[in-house]
Amino acid sequence: MKYLIHKAAPKRVKLSPKSGYCLAGLAGLLILGAATVPAMAATPATSVAPSQEDMRLYDIANAPQAQRIEQDIRTLVDFGTRHTLSDTQSDTQGIGAARRWIEAEFKRISTQCGGCLEVVTVAKTVEGKRIAKPTEVVNVIAIQRGKTDPKRVVMMSGDIDSRVTDVLDATSISPGANDNASGVAGALEAARVLSQYQFNGTIVYAALSGEEQGLYGGNILADYAKAQGWQVQAVLNNDMIGNIAGINGVVNNSSVRVFSEGVRFAETADEAKERYFSGGENDSASRNLARKIKSLADQYMTNLDVMLVYRLDRFGRGGHHLPFNQAGLPAVRIMETNEHYDRQHQDIRVENGIAYGDVIEGVDFDFTAKLTALNAISLAAQAWAPAPPTKVSIEGQVSPSTTLSWQKSTDDTVVGYRVYWRSTTAPEWTHSRYVGKVETFTLDNLVIDNYLFGVASVAANGNVSPVVFPGAAGAFFK
Repeated sequence: MKYLIHKAAPKRVKLSPKSGYCLAGLAGLLILGAATVPAMAATPATSVAPSQEDMRLYDIANAPQAQRIEQDIRTLVDFGTRHTLSDTQSDTQGIGAARRWIEAEFKRISTQCGGCLEVVTVAKTVEGKRIAKPTEVVNVIAIQRGKTDPKRVVMMSGDIDSRVTDVLDATSISPGANDNASGVAGALEAARVLSQYQFNGTIVYAALSGEEQGLYGGNILADYAKAQGWQVQAVLNNDMIGNIAGINGVVNNSSVRVFSEGVRFAETADEAKERYFSGGENDSASRNLARKIKSLADQYMTNLDVMLVYRLDRFGRGGHHLPFNQAGLPAVRIMETNEHYDRQHQDIRVENGIAYGDVIEGVDFDFTAKLTALNAISLAAQAWAPAPPTKVSIEGQVSPSTTLSWQKSTDDTVVGYRVYWRSTTAPEWTHSRYVGKVETFTLDNLVIDNYLFGVASVAANGNVSPVVFPGAAGAFFK
């Protein structure tokens, strides 16, 4: 057995990755088992680590305005119905009028920032189980091109369309105030806030259609992203970010859920076999994106608890992040914690004294502003940070130490890397250290079997990419 023996003079000795420091006594021996030896660098690292704090993100967290969001939601509600099969010719009613207003609003925002947004519509004619006749499904997106890394994309989306009880009813009044005018209003407000800044990576603000009919808009935009050659690093799907009063009687304006896939939907059979023996079922890119969102909220926001829900979506249900996951892209769902099912997919009515329907009275605009802020700092932090590392691998089988390797970036904004580790039962990353601008790093006396590991890229401006778990299981880019 290997021992570390310390004698005589007092000295700070780090006991384990979890512990802090303790002082050895003035006399006697301190004998520590090999399992408690600290993680030490086998390769030298830069002596000074960059700050992990970007002060601009505090300003962004406080910038979204509830009053503007309320105005946007009211405008969307006033279109009567935004059902995918509703009127497209009217200027005041139906989904056609709604999407033209959204397009005009994005263009107005772009005018105010000197043309910084490229506003386009992405459409496809589809037909399916919930679309009985060929129908054009139209997405409206605004693209804020990155200055140094324009192909790398982070995206915020909300859904234009609404519905009542009958999913094929395209004429009844369907306000869709929370589901999902709140998500579209959030994307518009995030564009207003972030268009005042310039970023390295590209930010896309998306209003998607066809969600209620079968997630058509997401599929269309995922295909468009690949055709454009975008490296999609993150999709933040916002679906219902306005309700604080749950059907369970809980009223809470200080928590939000973030759903993420654990195992990649697009995993191949060979990748599944590798993951089975090496781990990664809790470390897809989407899941580490969710962890990144929570860490940003913990740092830059107050009175908001991010609940990481370790499943793709609510039990047996789906959302517009799924098409991106199916395309192999990192995507999560952001939504309220306490849902009120009487206000979802319901005809507007009162029965037995219970009011049904997704009306504007069920939306808390301050809460929507808060969740918009969460999106805004998540988009900004990732667009200012470098791209996540690629070709991350790990070694350490039958060894007392663990070695991480990755492809060193040629991006000048990367000043170094940070390695992470946590217990296999820990839900979030608990330990990290800056290792400088290297392409491999060994954590001595940290046994690979007992921990999970990852690596992130670091910028001088204080922003860090999401953590990348080694191998195909955790890769952000294929």
